[in-house]
Amino acid sequence: MATVERFPRDLDRNRSTSGWVKATGRDPTFPGTPGMLGRAALDPTEEGVLATFQPSVVRVAAAQYPIERLPSLRAMLDKLARWVADAAAGGTEIVVFPEYGAMEIAGTCEDAIAGDLARSLAAVADRLPEIDAHLVTLAAVHQIHILAPSGPSRRADGRYVNAARLIAPNGKIGVQEKLIRTPFERGWGIAPGEPLRVFETTLGRIGVLICYDSEFPLLARAQAEAGARLLLVPSCTERVSGYHRVRTGALARALENTVAAVTSPTIGDAPWSPAVDRNSGAAGVYVPAEAGVSDTGVLAEGRVNETMLVHATVDLGRLDAVRAAGEMRNALDWELQPGADRTLPKPELVDLR
Repeated sequence: MATVERFPRDLDRNRSTSGWVKATGRDPTFPGTPGMLGRAALDPTEEGVLATFQPSVVRVAAAQYPIERLPSLRAMLDKLARWVADAAAGGTEIVVFPEYGAMEIAGTCEDAIAGDLARSLAAVADRLPEIDAHLVTLAAVHQIHILAPSGPSRRADGRYVNAARLIAPNGKIGVQEKLIRTPFERGWGIAPGEPLRVFETTLGRIGVLICYDSEFPLLARAQAEAGARLLLVPSCTERVSGYHRVRTGALARALENTVAAVTSPTIGDAPWSPAVDRNSGAAGVYVPAEAGVSDTGVLAEGRVNETMLVHATVDLGRLDAVRAAGEMRNALDWELQPGADRTLPKPELVDLR
């Protein structure tokens, strides 16, 4: 498995601490009020804020995860263990797996199940708890947060939702369902998920936007208003055009809210699956394009359709400082655009600490 690791020269040159400091999730420009992005009581000078920001550095990894036909569920569990171990070996504090990565479970079943959409969805839903139990163990062993590969989760009424699970090292699990379905998911009979959530973790507040959800700005804005500084964007796209839609959405959400966005795609062909037969994409870690953070907005990015982990170091403290006194003030100036006064959804806060 290849590993790509790139750090912006600006961040390296300006780093004021040699260690990795876990984020608190509290915005230093608004003491005591995590998540508040408005202008109340804020009149900083750029020199003052940027000179005194408190570094809060988080090490992230994103999987470019190939969907394979594995001989058994045990083989899939072993594969996930290798990926998590490889991520943790670099000091990673959170690793992100892709949307519908759990459909790989169907490939461990007989052809009659793997090749039938309804039966494959059922098989994956039945075995998701086994995957999660395994990942809970891995998170504890490696002391790492894991966004598990999403998959169909069965509701009491028998319908499926697309659910991603965020697993903390202490074994707590938070679930984010996909809110806005793609046309193909509607054809599968996948139900719209709910509610929008933000997860309180030892790394700070985290939001999850599953693939298509990242292409709608009000969802990310609501999470940012609730204090999320890191947005995780697992994806599953058939074509390179789909990958670029998700990439564009992640870059835009990072810019609008002065946060970091991490994407993780499925890759490779799986002709045995009617659900994930073709997969294209690259993982990436995105931030606003700002001096001292990144000239391009890209902290790290993989090579399209190659199996690899993409690593980056995200300085959330510097992003907080840029939010208050950067070249541009997109997060603060959101309220100046026509229509910005509309009511945002209020995310449910889930404590995983």
